[in-house]
Amino acid sequence: MHSLWPSVEAFHPQLWRAVCGYERNPALREELMQEVLLAVWEALPKLRDPDRLLPFVLRIAHNLGASHVRSSVRTPALVAFDADVHDSLSQTSAGEAERARTQWLFEALATLPVNLRQPLMLQLEGFDYQEIADMLGISSDNVGVRVHRARERLKTLSRQEDADELR
Repeated sequence: MHSLWPSVEAFHPQLWRAVCGYERNPALREELMQEVLLAVWEALPKLRDPDRLLPFVLRIAHNLGASHVRSSVRTPALVAFDADVHDSLSQTSAGEAERARTQWLFEALATLPVNLRQPLMLQLEGFDYQEIADMLGISSDNVGVRVHRARERLKTLSRQEDADELR
């Protein structure tokens, strides 16, 4: 076993959130997670700076997630959101309103194109523009543009849903 594997296992929640951002079907989500973990395992010997392990594994997860979305020939059937599976909030610490907002966010993220979804998901994980740019192989200015566009789309979607509820 690679000496950094226990550290990779500690990043399971972040990896799981990344996988959930690319696949909503629980069975395919599990499959994608396995692919990510295998790819990380195979790539660990290539890691030059162990202090950069989290960006390293998240880059692998996001690249595989993007490839997964691009390779989907058919449109996947919509699967109901399962808060227990998403592991993003503790059931004891979150109220119903917060769970509903989280559910909405996961569903809304799934509607974004991959090139907008990736930088926004990485920003939500706490990375700055330069770190995201390094992970995705784009400029930090481009990260800013993509994050802005993603947020604008989410705002528009939120306004549309609010207007629909008022009718």
